[in-house]
Amino acid sequence: MIKLIFILVVSILSCGPAKTGQTSEKTDSVKIPVLTGQPDKDSVLIQTTKDTTPVTAKELKALPTCIKNKIDSFKVAQKHEQPQKIVEYLYKGKKVYYVVMPCCDFFNEVYDDKCKLLGSPDGGFTGKGDGKLPDFFKEVSKEKILWEADK
Repeated sequence: MIKLIFILVVSILSCGPAKTGQTSEKTDSVKIPVLTGQPDKDSVLIQTTKDTTPVTAKELKALPTCIKNKIDSFKVAQKHEQPQKIVEYLYKGKKVYYVVMPCCDFFNEVYDDKCKLLGSPDGGFTGKGDGKLPDFFKEVSKEKILWEADK
């Protein structure tokens, strides 16, 4: 029990401002730092699609209010608490919003256009999410990065 508490405390304290090894190139995966936050050490991979397109100011303006509010709240959060990015996808014919959390063992979250949490396709202690969206990365298309935290 003490060992488990120690591991949890170390994991939480290790989460801090992280630098990623991400590039702006289209890739099949993106490195997300865990525990130490060092770019090529202790990293896990999450899948992304190849058809990333830039988002326009007009599209940002047309976002659901609840998603705009989430982005605004992330902008003012402390750096170590900010999600790394919000990505819009088309999933099973509907727009969804994937939030990549800032650190370690947090679930990465997927919301619909009403900000209803649909599930977490990855992240958590196992890295496999909450099991509610097992086909998420196979089914998504039309990736648009809406917001990224300053690095």
